[in-house]
Amino acid sequence: MENNKISVGLDVGTTKIVAMIGRKNEYGKAEILGIGRAKSLGVHRGVVNNITQTIQSIQQAVQEAEAESGVKIEEVTVGIAGQHIRSLQHSDYITRSNSELVIDEEDIDRLINQVHKLVMLPGEEIIHVLPQEYKIDGQAEIKEPIGMYGGRLEANFHVVVGQVSSIRNIGRCVKSSGLELEGITLEPLASANAVLSQEEKEAGVALIDIGGGTTDLAVFKDGIIRHTAVIPFGGNVITEDIKEGCSIIEKQAELLKIKFGSAWPGENKDNEIVSIPGLRGREPKEITLKNLSKIIHARVVEIVEQVYVEIKNYGHEEQKKKLIAGIVLTGGGAQLKHLKQLVEYITGMDTRIGFPNEHLAGDSDEEIASPLYATAVGLVMDGLKRQERKRIEKAEAEEAADEVIASSPEVEEEVVKPPKRERRTFLDKLTERVKDFLDNAE
Repeated sequence: MENNKISVGLDVGTTKIVAMIGRKNEYGKAEILGIGRAKSLGVHRGVVNNITQTIQSIQQAVQEAEAESGVKIEEVTVGIAGQHIRSLQHSDYITRSNSELVIDEEDIDRLINQVHKLVMLPGEEIIHVLPQEYKIDGQAEIKEPIGMYGGRLEANFHVVVGQVSSIRNIGRCVKSSGLELEGITLEPLASANAVLSQEEKEAGVALIDIGGGTTDLAVFKDGIIRHTAVIPFGGNVITEDIKEGCSIIEKQAELLKIKFGSAWPGENKDNEIVSIPGLRGREPKEITLKNLSKIIHARVVEIVEQVYVEIKNYGHEEQKKKLIAGIVLTGGGAQLKHLKQLVEYITGMDTRIGFPNEHLAGDSDEEIASPLYATAVGLVMDGLKRQERKRIEKAEAEEAADEVIASSPEVEEEVVKPPKRERRTFLDKLTERVKDFLDNAE
C-alpha cells in the first residue's frame, strides 16, 4: 500500500492519546485502517507537562495502531488545544498604491501579514488568522475580494492565539517518538470537520467538544468559523468531584460516572444505591445515585455556563448571528446521560450529540464513530486534505516547469505565472516553523 495515500492523526489529549490511521476510499470518504490508544499521563488540561511520559504514551498508541493496520507510521498530523488558546476579533486595512489594478492574492497576504504585527502577551503567538468578511472602499460584506477594484481593502479577522512554548513541546514529543510532524491543526477545528455537516456550518452552529482536561468550542456561521475558545475544564473535574464527594479512589469515581452518572438529578429515585467495595479490609461504601447525579450536575452546569458565555460573546443573541442549528456536543464527555437535555435547558438552543461519521466510510467500526474519537478522525481528515493539496501543488509545479522548458528562448521576457494555489494557512507556516525550530534545536 502506498504510504503517500495514508494519513495519521495523533490526538494528544489529557486523558488519552489516540493514533488513528486512515486513507480515502474511492467514494472520497475516510476509511480507518487502524487505531491505537494509550493512557495519557504527561498532559494536563491539554498542555504537555511531562515530556518523557507523553513520548511513552505516543509510542504505545502508535505501535498499537501499526499492529492493527500493518502500516508503518512515519508522519502524523497533531492537534493543539489547551488552556493557553484564546481568540480575538480584530479588523485591519491596507491602502493600495494602485487602484487601477484588481485586488489579488498579494494584497490579501499583505493584509493578513499586517495582522501579525498585533502585540501579544509574552510568549504568545498568532496561530490562526481567519478573514471573516472584507470591505472595499467602505462597501461591506464582501466574501471574496480577489478580482475587484478598490483603493482601501479592509477585513474583520478572527485571530487565534496560543503559547508557542506549548506548541513546541508537542512538536518535541512527536519528534522524540521517532515521528515526523506533517501538520498542526487546532483541535476544535479538527473535531468540527469530523462531526458537522456543511448545512450546519452555514445555518450557524456551536460545536462543544468535552474532553478530559478541556472543553473546546468552535462557532460557525455562513460556513465560516467565527469564534473559538478553550475552557480549562472537562470530564476529569467531574471525576475529581465524585472522588472528593464520595471519598472513593479515582478509578472507582470514573467508573461510577460512566456507568451510573447522569447530568439530571431528577431522574434518580431516592432509594437507588450503588455499593462500592472498600479498600483492603474496609467496609463497602454505599452511594445513592441521586447524590452522584447532584455532584455531576453541579459541575456540568458550571462547564456549560462557561461555554454559553463564550457563545454569547460571539453574539448569538443578535438576529444576524443567530445559530440556527444550535449546539452539537462531542468528545468523550458527550456520552454523559441526559447531557443533551441539560444543555438545552440551560441555553435554550437545539442540541444533538455529534458522532464523527459525517465523512467516515460506511462500513466503519461502531467504536470509531464514537464522540470519543471525533478529534482523531478530524485530524486524519485534515492530513488527507493536506496531502491532496501537496499532490496538486507538486503536479502544478511540474506542469509550470514543463511549460518553461517548452517555451522558446525568444519569448524569455514572458514570466510564466504559477497557477492560483490555495492560500497557505497560517498553520502550515507554523508547522514549518516548529519543524525548523526542532531541527535546529537538536
